[in-house]
Amino acid sequence: MKKVTKPLILALAAFAFVVTGCKGKKDASDEKPKGEELVTVYCSGSEYFTNREFFRANAIGESMDQMTAKRKAMSAAREELANNMETTMSVVVDDHVQSSEFNNKEEITEVFNTLARTSTRQTLRGVRTICEKQTRTAEGRYKTYIAVELSADDLLTDYNERLSNDERIRAEYNYDRFKETFEKEMEKYEQNQ
Repeated sequence: MKKVTKPLILALAAFAFVVTGCKGKKDASDEKPKGEELVTVYCSGSEYFTNREFFRANAIGESMDQMTAKRKAMSAAREELANNMETTMSVVVDDHVQSSEFNNKEEITEVFNTLARTSTRQTLRGVRTICEKQTRTAEGRYKTYIAVELSADDLLTDYNERLSNDERIRAEYNYDRFKETFEKEMEKYEQNQ
C-alpha cells in the first residue's frame, strides 16, 4: 500500500501544482497598472484607421454646450484628416518628381505642392462622418467623439484634374506613374497597422 500511495500522492501533488500554476497566472494584458483606469474612446480603433481606400481621422471635442462640443470634434478631425492628406500627397509628389527627373524640379515640386494644398482644402468638402457619439461627463460637460473619412480615389481624381489643367506641368505629368506612387503610399497605411 505504501508503494501505491506514494506515487499517487506525488502525481496528485504535481497535478495540483500545475492546476494552481495555470490558475495563478494572469494575462499581463488583463492587469491594469496600479492607479490607472481603462478608458473607452468611442469612434477609434483599427476600423477607423486610414487604409488604401480612405483617409480617416478621429477626434474628441468637449464643451459646456452640446453643439460646441460637436463643432470642436469635427474641426479637430477635419484638421487631422487634412494634415494626413497633405503629408501623404507631399511624399507622393516628391517621389513622382524624383522618378520623373524633371529639369525644373524645384519649380515643379512647388507647383505640385501648391496644387496638393488647394486640392486638399477643396476635397475636404466630401468628408463623411462615419462615427459620432456624444456623452455627458459627471461635471455636466458634453463630449463628442467623431470619426470622419474621405475617399482616396476622390482625392486622386481631384488632384489629377488640377494637375492636368496646369499648363506649366501638363507636358511632364504622368498620371499612371503618379497614381502608382499614390497607391504605394496608401498601402503603407495598411502595413503599419
